[in-house]
This record gives sequence, structure tokens and C-alpha cells, in this order.
Amino acid sequence: MKLQLLYNNHTNILDWGKVMSVRVEKNKGVWTIIHSRPESRNAMDPLSADQLTDAFLEFNDSKDGKVAVFWGEGGAFCAGWDLKFASMLATDDPLKDLDIELNEMVLKENNLMPRGPMGPSRLNLKKPVIGAIAGPAVAGGMELALWCDFRVMEVSAYLGVYCRRWGIPLIDGGTIRLPRIVGRGRALEIILTGRQVKAEECLALGLCEYIVENDQSRQKAEELAHQIAKFPQICVQVDRKSVYAQEGLSMIDALKQEWFNGKKALSEEGLNGAKNFKKGFGRHGDFNKLG
Repeated sequence: MKLQLLYNNHTNILDWGKVMSVRVEKNKGVWTIIHSRPESRNAMDPLSADQLTDAFLEFNDSKDGKVAVFWGEGGAFCAGWDLKFASMLATDDPLKDLDIELNEMVLKENNLMPRGPMGPSRLNLKKPVIGAIAGPAVAGGMELALWCDFRVMEVSAYLGVYCRRWGIPLIDGGTIRLPRIVGRGRALEIILTGRQVKAEECLALGLCEYIVENDQSRQKAEELAHQIAKFPQICVQVDRKSVYAQEGLSMIDALKQEWFNGKKALSEEGLNGAKNFKKGFGRHGDFNKLG
């Protein structure tokens, strides 16, 4: 991809080989992006981080991709960074190429930060991503789950800042996204204790939106993705963008940005949608036949 070199220069540290641990399965506008290192409970290694970043960038730039599902194969979403790789890094500063400050020139020229240690965690996509969570989504894996727009969790799945035990901080957005979802006090309690947060509690706290039986998270997430993919996509992307853009704004400024953000969708899709409604499409809560 055209942006790939910005993200994977750091992999020159070691010869990681060409084993693909990420694959993409596409179905009618829904891209299921799969991380597959089941032998390590999908713990993240540098090659996987690069491949996931590239996959999500390709999805974001694609004319065909509308909604992505992020799923870990083999019964685990992601067990965090694979600590086995820490002792193999042949450099005194393994995060140098991921350092935002050291890459300010790239940031200014391309409006693009180097990828996060866990891969796509610093990407600001224009399209929805649904997390399908099985088993552990812990440490950096929890940060990746929080990066998704919303989450489907299996009944036995759980989150947790398990890296608390090793003195490894949250550096993939966890200290930002968690308090925005659950509030500062609860976020601090979860972060500082490092405790396990099971699916039922996640649902109560707003850390997930659906709980399903084991082995059903991908199916449910894809079902929701296909539902979203059927809608007019300019409007989907505009409303999603507006939700994120209002954070930190006053009510007046938030209303302004919502209005200016929404005008394009209203003119390009909303008027046509109103005509379809007049023709009888989508009436009485029918989400299946929209025109």
C-alpha cells in the first residue's frame, strides 16, 4: 500500500519472515479482518501489527468496503503484546520508529502518525469497525477492542489491563478511550487494579453492546455489519464522524460542527431518501427494502 512504508520501517530490526497472520474475508461490503495467531492467543507481534494496520488502511481506502469486523481466530481476541518478542529486539529503543515526537515530520507532511505498538490503534478511520470479542481482550488487546466503534462479546469473553502485572503502561489509546466510554472513576479503577472485567459487567458498563453465546461473536458482528452496510453510506460516515468530533466541544460548537458535517449527506443522500419514502420504501420501520 502507498502508506505501508510509514508503518513498517521498524520491522527491519529483525527478519520476521513473510508468514501472514492476518487475512481479510469480504462479503457484500463487509470486510472481516482476521488476526490469526491462535498458538499465542492472538498476542501481537510486529509483523501482525503491520499487517493489521495495512488491512484497515486498505479497507478505509476501498470503494467496496463499507463496514469492517475485527475478529481474532481460535477463541481469543488478543492477549496483548507478545512478551516473547521483547528480548529479541536488537535495539536499545525498540519503540523509536513508533515514537510520535520523533516522527513529527511524517505527521506534518502526511497528517498520519506512525502506527501504534499494537497496530491500528492510532488510525482514525472514516468507516465503522465492529469488534467481535472471544476469550481474552486484555492489555493491548483491550486497547484494540476499545478502538472499535462498538463490541460484540461472547459470554465467556473478558477485558482487563493485565499488563499492570509487568509494569507496562497503556500506550495504544487505553487511557483515552476507556474513560470516554465508562467515565473517569470507573476507568481508573479498572486501569489501576488490572482486574478482569467479564462480559456481563462490560455490558452493564457500556464496554460492549451485545453478549452472545460462545463461538457466535463473529456471526453476530457480521450480521450487524451487513445491516449497516445496506444504508446510504455518506450518511453513515457523517453521523459516525460527528459523534467522535463533538468530544470536548461546547454544546454550541458541537451543534455547529454537526450541522456543517451533515449538510453534505442531507443534500447527496437525504433528499433522495425522502423521495424513496414517498414511493413507499422503508415505511413502518422496514429496514430491508430501502429503495
